[in-house]
Amino acid sequence: MVVTCTHISRLAQLSGPRLSQSVHREECTQCFDNQDSEAGIDVCLTCFNGGCLSSERHHARTHVEKTGHNFALNIKRRPKPTSPRREGREEPPAKITKLAIIEEREEDKFDHITTLKCWGCKSQSGRELPELSDDEKVKGLVRDIMTSLSSARQSEVKAWEEEIEACEHTLLLEQSELAGPVEESGLAQCTKCDLKENLWLCLTCGSLRCGRAQYGGLGGEGHGLAHFEETRHPVSVKLGTITPEGSADIYCYECDDAKLDPDLAAHLAIFGINVAQQTKTEKTMTELQIEHNLNFDFSLTDESGNALEPVFGPGLTGLANLGNSCYMASVAQVLFSLPDFQKRYLPSAARHWQLCPEPLPASCLECQMHKLADGLLSGHYSKPRTEPSGDPMLHDSPAPVFQEGIKPASFKALIGKGHAEFATMRQQDAEEFFSHLLTVLRQEAKKRQVKQEDEPTEIFTFGMEQRLQCGECKRVRYRVDSQDLLGVPVPAREKGKDEEGKTIYENVTLKETLDLVTGDEALEYRCPNCSKTVLAMKRTRFSTFPKVLVLHAKKFQLVNWVPAKLDIPLILPENDELTLDSYLGHGLQPGEVEFSDDAAAAAEPTFNEAALSQLEAMGFSQIRCKKALLATGNADPEAAMDWLFAHMEDPDIDDPLPAGGSATIGKPEPSPEQISMLADMGFTPAQARKALREAGGSSERAVDWLFSHPDDMGEDVAAPAPEAAAPKHPGGSATLPARYRLKAFISHKGPSVHSGHYVAHIKTEREGWVLFNDEKVVRADDDSVRELKKLAYLYIFERV
Repeated sequence: MVVTCTHISRLAQLSGPRLSQSVHREECTQCFDNQDSEAGIDVCLTCFNGGCLSSERHHARTHVEKTGHNFALNIKRRPKPTSPRREGREEPPAKITKLAIIEEREEDKFDHITTLKCWGCKSQSGRELPELSDDEKVKGLVRDIMTSLSSARQSEVKAWEEEIEACEHTLLLEQSELAGPVEESGLAQCTKCDLKENLWLCLTCGSLRCGRAQYGGLGGEGHGLAHFEETRHPVSVKLGTITPEGSADIYCYECDDAKLDPDLAAHLAIFGINVAQQTKTEKTMTELQIEHNLNFDFSLTDESGNALEPVFGPGLTGLANLGNSCYMASVAQVLFSLPDFQKRYLPSAARHWQLCPEPLPASCLECQMHKLADGLLSGHYSKPRTEPSGDPMLHDSPAPVFQEGIKPASFKALIGKGHAEFATMRQQDAEEFFSHLLTVLRQEAKKRQVKQEDEPTEIFTFGMEQRLQCGECKRVRYRVDSQDLLGVPVPAREKGKDEEGKTIYENVTLKETLDLVTGDEALEYRCPNCSKTVLAMKRTRFSTFPKVLVLHAKKFQLVNWVPAKLDIPLILPENDELTLDSYLGHGLQPGEVEFSDDAAAAAEPTFNEAALSQLEAMGFSQIRCKKALLATGNADPEAAMDWLFAHMEDPDIDDPLPAGGSATIGKPEPSPEQISMLADMGFTPAQARKALREAGGSSERAVDWLFSHPDDMGEDVAAPAPEAAAPKHPGGSATLPARYRLKAFISHKGPSVHSGHYVAHIKTEREGWVLFNDEKVVRADDDSVRELKKLAYLYIFERV
């Protein structure tokens, strides 16, 4: 056999991927072309980047030109022939593929065609080297790449591993010596009822009881919970979910959460269960929850029961659900419907892909934002789903044909990286994700030195003016805080019950909620001028208006310390137009006397408005929320909530904040090791010390704080004279009129913002109102839009 490739000697230097390396064999890292495309994907044999071969994007060639990595493995995936479809016999394909054993593996459904290529021999498209297909080195490389965990699945596995951890009760589990063997799944039965599924085995004594009723209608009488309450045996395992690899559903009743048991095989052996011989027969709780959320669809029919019409084209691309990712999809669809995000990320996509200095596009947030913009806006991927034959699925079914939807796995992995919640696969709050995404994008912009006027996140910023006036000396204090969205409280006024016993609430107008936000509020206040506690009046107004106004409808009620969502109808103004002129603040007025600078500084610290708003939405009083934030670093609402629960009975919990030094109450003193670690990153000890105090001692949040406060030199640096320090503009504009028109809204179904399902409605020029429900993109019915607007969770208004 004669091999004419002149670079073949370098092949011996290549090795397969390490366990820690991501192999991008499913799709291109810079666009959504994938291995199902006609040309397939080229996987670099040096760094395992995936590149497309389309004539417009040619990301595989770009990668070779930038890196000099000549050898690649081309991968094409083709569906295996299937038997003819029989009417009424076809099962819908499974929508979820999690860590559980998958009944139908990828190799059962697809054939993979792999070909070694050398780009050094043919620089425009790479030269195929089929003559090397029998070479042992090549065969080993192909095997390693095809059997390694793909990048998409690797990030998914990591997310689940981050979410489920061991606890002290699984690590220190004590088992009864009297425990005996139990019957295998399928033959076993709850010892308190007749149920033979959803059975949980107590790992302490071997008692077999049914669980609580679960998603998808799976029955359960809760006898497992009753057993825990009787015995305090904390840990149980769900029969039917045990796999030969040693994974299973483990639940700790003491922690009231899913947990990991590192010694599960040994713990099960006590009861005669050999893990290696087990077969998974039931869905895990995670699978059931995801299936529930994916099936928790908003209606895709109009008032007459007719199916809504799918739409396709630029700006009408669906996002496939990655598992509990509808909150992210809804926010992303809304952002990329706005002109500023479109202009920032779409026209410059090709240029960035060509010039990006990052060696791996999958780890570059800028690359992934350009990729998402191209995927959502180009129309390239907005096409009807096809059968394996390549024909649209229209020939024998009257049901609408939706898209496949693009899968933003790399985007999700980067945005969630290092975040305690968004790195997991749990359902999250869309409003919290919106705020987090803006923070991450701004940090990236600062790192890349993007001009503020070119940063699209600035379209959301505006200033809120707070005026505080002492009831006795009449002195005032003004403060302007910059924020990105406005939370409006929606009062719950019960109207009655429906036929199913569900509470019906009275309508609330949007004007009423704005009046509540901007109205006068009486509060107790330690006046620094009067040196005593007085009754003061607080008033909030807009100091500037944003280009795009995001309103967060706060419809919550605290039930057993958990915020429950209420379906309170919120009525928007006529024609969905909003005028805010009357809510503009005007700052210090003639005749008003301000507190002195020293008194104002001693009066009250600046609070994290987003965290304060979130805590108030849970039903806590403002004074308690402020104390909790001060005690936990004034940054993390979850830490503040934990503090509140632990200090509910404090006798001084409702006392006014002490004057002077309030900003440092409860802030932990950072350790020398933490300060040294941040100093090694290039920050001064003064900056590190202040950041750690502001972040409540968390090094990770301290880094975020430092990047978001680049001009703050720390508490050890003397502050410049007031006349030398120009106040930072809060963003937005104070020009009038301030008129807005509704552009989009995000709706939610489910009892809590952390479960259920999110969708987005967006008004487009060509199609009118369009519903984005994961990968399903349909022209929305006017009547349903009218009703769903009342129950929306986030409203997005564009300034006219």
